[in-house]
Amino acid sequence: MNDLEKQTHTAEELLKSYFGHDSFRTGQKQIIDELESGRDVLGIMPTGGGKSICYQLPALMADGITLVVSPLISLMKDQVTALVQSGIRGAFYNSSLNEAQCRKALANMAAGMYKIIYVAPERLETERFFEVCRGLKISYIAVDEAHCVSQWGQDFRPSYLKIPEFINKLPKRPVIGAFTATATRAVRSDIVKLLGLNDPYVLTTGFDRPNLYFEVRHVSTKAERFGELMDIILSHSNKSGIVYCATRKAVDELYERFSDMGLDVTRYHAGLTPEERRVNQEAFIFDRKPVIIATNAFGMGIDKSNVSFVVHYNMPKNIENYYQEAGRAGRDGSNADCILLYSPSDIFTIKYFINNGERSEELTEAELELIKSREIGRMNRMIDYCRFDGCLRNYILRYFGERPTEPCNNCSECLGYTKTRRTGLPIKKKVQAAGKHQAEIRAEVDAGLFEELRKMRVRLAKIQGVPPYVIFSDNTLKDICRKLPGNKDELMGVSGIGMNKAERYGNDVLRIISNYKK
Repeated sequence: MNDLEKQTHTAEELLKSYFGHDSFRTGQKQIIDELESGRDVLGIMPTGGGKSICYQLPALMADGITLVVSPLISLMKDQVTALVQSGIRGAFYNSSLNEAQCRKALANMAAGMYKIIYVAPERLETERFFEVCRGLKISYIAVDEAHCVSQWGQDFRPSYLKIPEFINKLPKRPVIGAFTATATRAVRSDIVKLLGLNDPYVLTTGFDRPNLYFEVRHVSTKAERFGELMDIILSHSNKSGIVYCATRKAVDELYERFSDMGLDVTRYHAGLTPEERRVNQEAFIFDRKPVIIATNAFGMGIDKSNVSFVVHYNMPKNIENYYQEAGRAGRDGSNADCILLYSPSDIFTIKYFINNGERSEELTEAELELIKSREIGRMNRMIDYCRFDGCLRNYILRYFGERPTEPCNNCSECLGYTKTRRTGLPIKKKVQAAGKHQAEIRAEVDAGLFEELRKMRVRLAKIQGVPPYVIFSDNTLKDICRKLPGNKDELMGVSGIGMNKAERYGNDVLRIISNYKK
């Protein structure tokens, strides 16, 4: 245990010391205070809204350990890497570990080496994991992606129903925090009931992500769809982006076409070998390849903060999936674009997947039919979104139960771009219109200094063996450019730089600023 953890600190002090933030985001402090008081919590916060701070900070203030239940192996790895970079002792326990690694992780857990442990829900059912947990003081259990417990949700996982069984077997019931980014009223009710939350404090911070620009482009032919995608990628040159396709075949075709054209892209889908998926995902996360073309098998839990655009090459199955996937853009708060290419032919593809997709063997025939009918209903709401001629952001917010009133003025409908596209405005003018819009909403900093800091970040990331955004986010680099700190104390005033990162990377940053000032 380090010196910082041995002392009693306020939540605000720990937020600054470990995470480098001067203030909490909306809802974070309320949730942290409720958990600390011993009350269960249900937090509904948008992707990129800072859910992880809500359980990581209480974990630092507690005597015992915190278990974080997550279905996402990639997220666990990302989160633990980020914790370690911030000076917090964390680990994960899931199917990616071999037998020797499992034994070591359990031994370290038993020895009290970790403050936060990420675990897959299936692992809760294993006897040896429970035996270790029974001997530990568990202060909190955080259930991430809590919507997975509900058959009303878009991502139901039967293993989530076993979580209360694990909790009830523990010598003492910990405080439970459940968190999700996408939950309708029916799903929220299920989370409280099925996870057995006791009189929980329920907080919905709002689903709005003001930094995201939403657009739907209608396409009628395959050639037109490809042309629109080409426009988008070229107008986001050297920016990090994700292109989602409905099928593996579409992913492979686009990957080959863009590669033949000399564009720096990679791909991801379940048909690739595990090794190729790993290599390609790392190429994207480590910024070696700025654009990844993928099915929805990619991205669950990917916490890459500098994604500037997300394109859906085909209409997704439902609003929940769309908002979750689109929400992988702009995680650091920077402005980002979420563009959907829609054709009526997409509907047939989705219906095929609904009727023929893989299902859990644990589901009965009646449950399968119920889930299918709900999926058709959600698909119809997605179609309505694509055809909607009002504010796109407000459509999404209303879907999740919010009541917005004003047009957002940051979507294609509010800005009038959809109508020009439907009348067949030449491609160059389309790109110019979108480019002008982006120029208006992006506040840039000194490009030369930013590029030097970015190169430094890449170099440090290679040395540490971590993704560049784990060292510093783009927003942190921009804040360095604005504030030009001259020493480590001033560096601690930069958003996203805590004590550990100031000590670890401060000299490198200050050297670059000093050279820049000269």
